[in-house]
Amino acid sequence: MEPRLNIPVGSSPIHRVGLGTDLHRLEPGDRLRLGGIDIPFDRRLCGHSDGDVVIHAVIDALLGAVGLPDIGERFPDSDPKYRGADSRTLLAQVVAEVEASGHVLANLDLVIEAERPKLSPHKERIRQSLAELLKASPDRIGVKAKSREGVDAVGRGEAIACTAVVGLTATSR
Repeated sequence: MEPRLNIPVGSSPIHRVGLGTDLHRLEPGDRLRLGGIDIPFDRRLCGHSDGDVVIHAVIDALLGAVGLPDIGERFPDSDPKYRGADSRTLLAQVVAEVEASGHVLANLDLVIEAERPKLSPHKERIRQSLAELLKASPDRIGVKAKSREGVDAVGRGEAIACTAVVGLTATSR
């Protein structure tokens, strides 16, 4: 792993902002992957890759911030090489593209929406995982978990959703 860039919070302006969202249905399984960590659960997210809605939302936010095509164009589900792909590997590719564009993560804020399992006990592990994957200090990452109070597919426990917002700072070259 490369060293983390420790730009003091507030010391440099945010030059780019990106927004990403994702939602996947739940299906029977023995683990749930969110933010690159496995959470014991009797269901898993259904997707062409591993279905990690957190990483998928972060990828879309990063790609949008640097003006690149979205996750569906970058890693199409019509391409068999992405079947069952580990989203952490896809995120590493996107982080390299963001760095090549001359930017680093200033901050990430995300909201995971799920009825079950309760995510509060897992938020810190998700935050630490994302910090490592994004080569950022954990204090630059906010992870919130919400329920939808029984409303819609997420509220009925049929799906999990995530929304991510990133701010990027230009690196000095």
